[in-house]
Amino acid sequence: MSKQPTKDFLSYSDTGYFSEFICRYIGQDPDLNELYHRFPTLENFEAQINEKGKSFDGKSRAVLAQVIAQQYSKLKTSASTANNIEALKKDNTFTVTTGHQLNLFTGPLYFLYKIVSTINLTKTLKARFPDYNFVPVFWMASEDHDFEEINYFNFKGKKIQWNSNQKGAVGPFDTSGLNQVFDIVSAEFGSGKNAEQLKSWFKEAYLGHETLADATRFLANELFGTHGLVVVDANDKALKQQFVPYLEKELFDQIGFNTVSETNALLEKMGLKIQVNPRDINLFYIRKGLRERIVLDDGRYTVVNTDISWNKEELRQELNEHPELFSPNVIIRPLYQEVILPNLCYIGGGGEMIYWLQLKSNFSTQKVPFPILLPRNSVLIKSHKQTEKLKKLDISNSDLFLKRNTFINKRVRKISNIDIDFSKQIKYLEQQFKDLYKLAEQTDKSFLGAVKAQEVKQIKGLQKLEKRLLKAQKRKLKDQIERSTDLQEQLFPNQGLQERSLNFSELYLEYGHDLVPVLLNSLEPLKLEFTVLEMPL
Repeated sequence: MSKQPTKDFLSYSDTGYFSEFICRYIGQDPDLNELYHRFPTLENFEAQINEKGKSFDGKSRAVLAQVIAQQYSKLKTSASTANNIEALKKDNTFTVTTGHQLNLFTGPLYFLYKIVSTINLTKTLKARFPDYNFVPVFWMASEDHDFEEINYFNFKGKKIQWNSNQKGAVGPFDTSGLNQVFDIVSAEFGSGKNAEQLKSWFKEAYLGHETLADATRFLANELFGTHGLVVVDANDKALKQQFVPYLEKELFDQIGFNTVSETNALLEKMGLKIQVNPRDINLFYIRKGLRERIVLDDGRYTVVNTDISWNKEELRQELNEHPELFSPNVIIRPLYQEVILPNLCYIGGGGEMIYWLQLKSNFSTQKVPFPILLPRNSVLIKSHKQTEKLKKLDISNSDLFLKRNTFINKRVRKISNIDIDFSKQIKYLEQQFKDLYKLAEQTDKSFLGAVKAQEVKQIKGLQKLEKRLLKAQKRKLKDQIERSTDLQEQLFPNQGLQERSLNFSELYLEYGHDLVPVLLNSLEPLKLEFTVLEMPL
């Protein structure tokens, strides 16, 4: 691809696809100030670097680098990634982190946008603060257990799914059975250079690695390893050993429940939707095929749906001897991340940002620096062909984000050769009735009710006529409307954002090796606006 895409930007609130909560955060609503530490501006990173540097010691760095190096030991690692892993040992190295579930073949397209945002931010920080190193980190959600959320990806409207009866944390799931899925994707991807590359990645990832975590690390490394991405699987004994003091507080003092409950009460008063609710104990107990909650019941700590239980001292011993068997839930997982990483910023989607904003009080109580929270880049990619069709139909980028009925109605009004907007007539009618109200007040006020009834009746009549005329024009302009809605459906599958449905493979088939470089050259993580990319020929 010789040319770079044309970029356009929309505010998140104007798209209509993002929650009030996240729009208020991006807009720096002062009512939300106490929910975060520092807003994601380039200037604020200097203070974040200083604060994190004082709280993170050399021993933690050594353990982190050693664990990651071991996890990469069987993987072909780029010089950039190898240098970043080694750099983690140094006091002047910090991370920018994103994370995601272990979706089959990366899952939705925003998997790429999360990582690109992270890599690009590290480049921006290096340019501004050249005396420091900044490492892009992808945190694998290897301890999640909701297999139904991750066992598929969408390809050209089809759901390609991996069926398995395995239970427990998904990272250790063995990849048996994925040879059958490979047969399906091979047929779906078709032929050609780009298709063969996709097949090769799928085969090497899932048929060449024994666990889902290893397969996901391989894929992320293939796509982004040359750009220095470091993948972390935190389901590790040495890493969890460092988190034991915080796990003890969670088990025996219930700090997570108390602090987050207070924040949630505040959010409810503000009328904001809560993303997650804390439990008394926000930990799971995990073994092969098992991931169940730990609860305190009648003085004993038990693992639900099992016969496993301990008294307080037995549990403390189990925790210290086998920390790898204890798994944080969504409330405690962010704290774990910030304890074991020299991290400055977390990059995530809107839902992730909201639950992070619920957690600052827990960090403050635990005396762990709260990271800067940055919404990932959100992107709509239009092909050159789609762009040309949209221009011919005179459809703007902002038009595309309209809900389907509003989009159709606007199109009908725009391309109709008659005026279907009765707002002028309604406004004129309202003015006429204002004069009638004055006349009724001067003569007999008992007529005011009758005048009002007539006003309502006549305005309703005009609105009804407008709807009938609009409906008639829709029939008359059916072909043009169908072309418009077909284009919108291509770009907004099932009337949702492209990035939440499409898999990267659809775009890779068209753009091949240019896809990732184009994204890296185009996305601006600190811009905080929705990006529309119009791809060139």
